Amino acid sequence: MSTSRRNHLKSLLLQIAETMLEEEAREAQKEKMMYMEENCSTLCVPGSIQELQDLCRGLHKQIDLVDEERYDVEIKVSKSNKEIDDLKLMVQDLKGKFKKPALKKVRMSADAMLAALLGSKHKVSMDLRANLKQVKKEVKEEEKQTGNWRKNIEEKAGMDGRKKMFQTEA
Repeated sequence: MSTSRRNHLKSLLLQIAETMLEEEAREAQKEKMMYMEENCSTLCVPGSIQELQDLCRGLHKQIDLVDEERYDVEIKVSKSNKEIDDLKLMVQDLKGKFKKPALKKVRMSADAMLAALLGSKHKVSMDLRANLKQVKKEVKEEEKQTGNWRKNIEEKAGMDGRKKMFQTEA
């Protein structure tokens, strides 16, 4: 297919799509007007203050009802979105192939991590330091003998001291 033919077909498709979009917009506008005619009566402004107050109270009641409906619909949508996400995860698990998301670094203590994993019902504390063994330091004999270091240096000084060092080692 030549490039000119391809461009011509593309432009025809774009024109058809544009007309379809315009038609959909007109239909949406018609539906909106029909809905407004059905649900909203024409506004007639009364002359007295009491009638105006009654009209305002009625409008406020209608606004409250619409807000309640909107809130209910938002909750249903959020629940259905969550259910869709859960089902997508289940499908991915069944397939066995899924991308591991990039994990973020989280600073969390061991107790908080166990509580998050096991839930709030299980009370498990993980005090790692309590499970460590106590190790006592053994005092070496050499450290005990080095009480008077001047005396040791004087004894080892000179040739006599060096002979003693070699004699005691051998």
